[in-house]
Amino acid sequence: MLLLVGLGNPGDKYADNRHNIGFMAVDEIIRRHGFAPPRRRFQGLTSEGTMAGQKVMVLKPMTFMNESGRSVGEAARFFKIDADHIVVFHDELDLAPGKLRVKNGGGLAGHNGLKSLAAHIGRDFRRVRLGVGHPGHKDKVLRYVLQNFAKADDTWLDPLLDAMAEAAPLLTSGDDAAFASKVALILKPPEHRPRPLPAASNTDENQSTD
Repeated sequence: MLLLVGLGNPGDKYADNRHNIGFMAVDEIIRRHGFAPPRRRFQGLTSEGTMAGQKVMVLKPMTFMNESGRSVGEAARFFKIDADHIVVFHDELDLAPGKLRVKNGGGLAGHNGLKSLAAHIGRDFRRVRLGVGHPGHKDKVLRYVLQNFAKADDTWLDPLLDAMAEAAPLLTSGDDAAFASKVALILKPPEHRPRPLPAASNTDENQSTD
């Protein structure tokens, strides 16, 4: 089983916050791939379905961001899911808005949700880092991530969520690079360059137009 985890804070108050882009990402996957309606389990909301012929469970911890690991750890232990079958979607301050990067393990970059996960399941889970930009100073970070996305952000946010949901089946095979590449290709398809016209022959050039 593949476990997809979206990080965020529960409740309408936080629904459109930058910190909740992880929730937004998995919600779009649930919708796009026709997963079952959510139900309360493991201190969170779970929804099950299949992608690329593999069973997948989506988990949105309802513990608030700083305690996300309690929910994820409970689900991982129950289903005996190894870290390389856990993919976590979360906001990333160090990436420009609309940028996406995928990584395995590594540092936590001061992200309290990731810190909680590391405490409960270790650091070797897979991560989909979703850029929301940086406010410019660390003292402004908390307020920034708990603010709603601006209306202007819809121009990159909606396409990014759509592209991730379309590419999500590639995560089931563990090919994170292919997932990232497909998202990039959907967002920026190659330019269509018309084929050059054949050069006119001398005969054509000498024909009369009278």
